[in-house]
Amino acid sequence: MSMNQVTEHSGPEHCGLVAVIGAPNAGKSTLVNALVGQKVAIVSAKAQTTRARLMGIALQDLPGGARVQLILADTPGLFEPKRRLDRAMVSAAWDGAEGADAILLVVDGRKKKRDYLEPILTSLKDRAERKILVLNKVDAIAKEPLLEMAAELAPLGGFDEVFFVSALTGDGVAELKLKLSERMPVGAWHYPEDQVSDASERLLATEITREQLYRQLHDELPYDSAVRPESYATRRDGSIEIHQQIVIARDSQKAIVLGKGGSKLKVIGEAARKELAELLGVKVHLFLHVKVEEGWAEAKEIYEEIGLDWVK
Repeated sequence: MSMNQVTEHSGPEHCGLVAVIGAPNAGKSTLVNALVGQKVAIVSAKAQTTRARLMGIALQDLPGGARVQLILADTPGLFEPKRRLDRAMVSAAWDGAEGADAILLVVDGRKKKRDYLEPILTSLKDRAERKILVLNKVDAIAKEPLLEMAAELAPLGGFDEVFFVSALTGDGVAELKLKLSERMPVGAWHYPEDQVSDASERLLATEITREQLYRQLHDELPYDSAVRPESYATRRDGSIEIHQQIVIARDSQKAIVLGKGGSKLKVIGEAARKELAELLGVKVHLFLHVKVEEGWAEAKEIYEEIGLDWVK
């Protein structure tokens, strides 16, 4: 995977954990990718795409020579949990905020209705961590309503600071990254300089395939789908052979994923393979097959394989 770009410095090292939370589709994963400077989290228009607490690792040079490692916990979206999978995801989101040096609440600045934020703001208000409100997607809205939203939300969540960004265009991201870095404590880095994510390549590979599954099928495939890693091995020539299983909940969904004569599965696999080859910097051989498993959302071993804790 490509490396974080930093210049040589002899100043002190700073390191801190930043939890990125918010409602589904607020743009958390896009913001984490923008802060890191490359893709570490999958992005989809489908709500609740992020399931596990995945970390991105960003580096920042400060004036005076100090260097900062920001560990960004890209958490699942906070919403009203109804199923076991939902409860596991919401639990992972709040666990990601525990003991963080800063909590970023990312809010879609385009949304006028804000009642969905009430439980999140209530949970945040009495927390001891530094809390930062990030109004995202500001490229799509006028300045005045954004300022009104900031004035309304800031006291409700007890926020220390408010930032206006567009994670998609990069507007305001550099300033947010610098200000975050300035607030991180002095301490040794937790990860090597060239590491951009704590997700294993095996888990990252399943996430990339799942992103393509959503992208290619849009609303045809319900949320009840998962990608399980089966094997991940390096061949003699240095290329990587990956076998994955696409798990769906109903037999009727199989034809949707496969497409006529397997054409849709081939498109999904080819798109995922190309992206993985680019990310990993080597040739990739990707093999996908589809399995119907009606109760997969209640199967403990699948949770462990996709990076979630089992929640009763």
